Amino acid sequence: MTRILISETPNFVGKIIEIAGWVSVRRDHGKLIFIDLRDRSGMVQAVVIPDKEEVYKIAKDIRSEYAVKVAGLVKERPGKSANEKLATGKVEIEVEEMEIIARPEEELPVDVSDPEFNLNLETLLDYRIVTLRNEKVQAIFKIYAQVLEAYSEVMRERGFLEIKTPKILSSATEGGANFFKIKYFNQEAFLAQSPQFYKQAGVSVFERVFEVGSVFRAEPHFTSRHVNEYIGLDAEMAFISGFAEVMDELEKTMQYILESVAKNCRSELEKYGAEIPTFVPIPRIKLTEAVEILSNEYGKKIENLDIDSEGEKLISQWAKKEHNSDFVFLTHYPYNLRPFYSMPSADPEYTETFDLIYRGVEIASGGQRINNYQELLKNIKKRKMKPEQFKDYLDIFKYGIPPHGGWGLGSERIVQKILGLGSIKEAILFPRDVKRLTP
Repeated sequence: MTRILISETPNFVGKIIEIAGWVSVRRDHGKLIFIDLRDRSGMVQAVVIPDKEEVYKIAKDIRSEYAVKVAGLVKERPGKSANEKLATGKVEIEVEEMEIIARPEEELPVDVSDPEFNLNLETLLDYRIVTLRNEKVQAIFKIYAQVLEAYSEVMRERGFLEIKTPKILSSATEGGANFFKIKYFNQEAFLAQSPQFYKQAGVSVFERVFEVGSVFRAEPHFTSRHVNEYIGLDAEMAFISGFAEVMDELEKTMQYILESVAKNCRSELEKYGAEIPTFVPIPRIKLTEAVEILSNEYGKKIENLDIDSEGEKLISQWAKKEHNSDFVFLTHYPYNLRPFYSMPSADPEYTETFDLIYRGVEIASGGQRINNYQELLKNIKKRKMKPEQFKDYLDIFKYGIPPHGGWGLGSERIVQKILGLGSIKEAILFPRDVKRLTP
């Protein structure tokens, strides 16, 4: 008999089928045994009656998280007993045969059947192999998968070519100290802080490129929004007339992602009481204007035009109040706060760059890049960096490259803010931070 996915069981009423999955909960009511059985597609109720002696004996032995194979008759559940919350809630399986495929060697450290599953973060991550089995936790990663799928879809629809760039580099991408140094055979190497240089090489050939890939930052943060390895959603586009075009493209991208999640992840969003409001045009304000708003509206003083996490939350409140937008673009960051390849503005103290803030957290940075070889060389020297360390990068510009720009977007932060998670680490299967290298 061919195995049927649980989500397909309503199509087989009156027929005997075989399903397989994990036992979520076993409930004994009088002489009847009820089992909530789940697989990758959903959950269904199985019923074991005492007349089936061999099956009944097996059912009495099973516990949560046993993996079992079941053959049985698909029956409609009476109206009062139907579970309207489940897509399969109007049917049940009357078990004819049951086989235990795998069983836990010891008692589970947490109750993964708990629908609320309010564990502290350390417990949630220390027992990650087990806690991922909880339906509410799984919902996070079904939404995450949809974000990744939607990003790739919209990029391809907009004419971007997917590329994969090296994560082991001969030099730190953006200089500074926030890189991981590794031994690469007989020489020193670095884990990629960003695919930036290779994206720019990509647009010199393909015009529009994107990547979904790992990014490593050796920053000793202890916050709810930082980790040391994350999945970046990067893009770069050529033949632009200015960095406003980059923001236009990113705005379309975010709209597509959120609408895709709203359409395809309704039950997962419900588990967190989360909703995706109707998308509205994203307001764009200069960083200097944002600083004035924070001072006048909230009494928040900003030094050196470097908005902190509290400032990001407050400017998001302002955007929601004034524009009914969950997003806000902050533009024209100071020269000294941006990488050396950032295009200067008309006022050279500022740059043609932006951050995108979503519900109080910066989820993307981007802008226009310098595309002139001599200007780039001058900027590297101005930063007291060594041009010889950037020879391969500079060669991109030596041989000509059109005006271009792009962004780096944090995938996990999108999921965190969609669901209102307390920590970004909840949106990562196996997070890596200053203290956590396992599991």
